[in-house]
Amino acid sequence: MQPESMRTAFVGLGVMGYPMAGFLAKGGHATAVYNRTASKAEKWVAEFGGSSANTPRKAATGADMVFCCVGNDDDVRDVILGEDGALNGVERGAIIVDTRRLRQASRERFMPQRQQRAWVFSTHPYLVARRVPRMVS
Repeated sequence: MQPESMRTAFVGLGVMGYPMAGFLAKGGHATAVYNRTASKAEKWVAEFGGSSANTPRKAATGADMVFCCVGNDDDVRDVILGEDGALNGVERGAIIVDTRRLRQASRERFMPQRQQRAWVFSTHPYLVARRVPRMVS
């Protein structure tokens, strides 16, 4: 059974993010990507289709679900909560998933934000890497 197509965004196309975003696109989901190194986002679009954006906010605009896979807590805060962060691009009711473990203090900073606009989840990258392919197959 093919799941319903969603509008997704993926922020961070590193070693884990690049293939995870690819699974979404291969699964038929309209996927917009953002990466600090624009050439990596352009390479991803050439390989998987979809679109690239020059900020996390633009990638997240109109997305039902946004995945974030960046290196450290400060980067996560910036790409989600920053002025050009994903939270400022999503509509109320969207879901933002951080695919790596945040420290407890960082998770607590996200809690007030989830009431304003979007649900922000943090999970372990291994779980996301195993579940995203299932979600789209």
